[in-house]
Amino acid sequence: MDLKDIMSVSGQSGLFRFVSQGRNGIIVESFTDNKRSFVSASHKVSSLADIAIFTDGEEVPLKDVLKSIHEMEPGVPAPDPKSSPDILKKFMEKILPNYDRERVYMSDIKKLASWYNSLLELKLLNFDESAPEETAKSEETVQTESKSKAKTAAAKPKKTTTPKRSARGKNQ
Repeated sequence: MDLKDIMSVSGQSGLFRFVSQGRNGIIVESFTDNKRSFVSASHKVSSLADIAIFTDGEEVPLKDVLKSIHEMEPGVPAPDPKSSPDILKKFMEKILPNYDRERVYMSDIKKLASWYNSLLELKLLNFDESAPEETAKSEETVQTESKSKAKTAAAKPKKTTTPKRSARGKNQ
């Protein structure tokens, strides 16, 4: 699971996949309806890889929190984000007992539950560290090979025939 390409956009519900960099923003694709949209630079966009949860000690990266939820009950969704605050607080205490109760708001816990459920539904929760790297390396190899073939084909000069001068045109 690579959270670097999964985005949360302020003012829009759901998660988005990063597609491309635009002139004054980025292009993202919604996981829910697969529609692409432009997000201007004025919107707040956060990669899930950059998000961390406050604790009494150091901040814990979101990936570690998601892994903790997954290890507790693999394949079971988190509580519904619309559940009562008591249920959500108990859920948070169970997965991260030392979370900072003053800086982690109820809205943050609801987002966490919602994101986990979305990622679980989309089957994007893969915590095996070796598989994505190997897949990425093999994809890079294929892309590199195809690029080098394209460069080689483009670098070869095309044979063109030049018309020969006729003998009449030389000395007239």
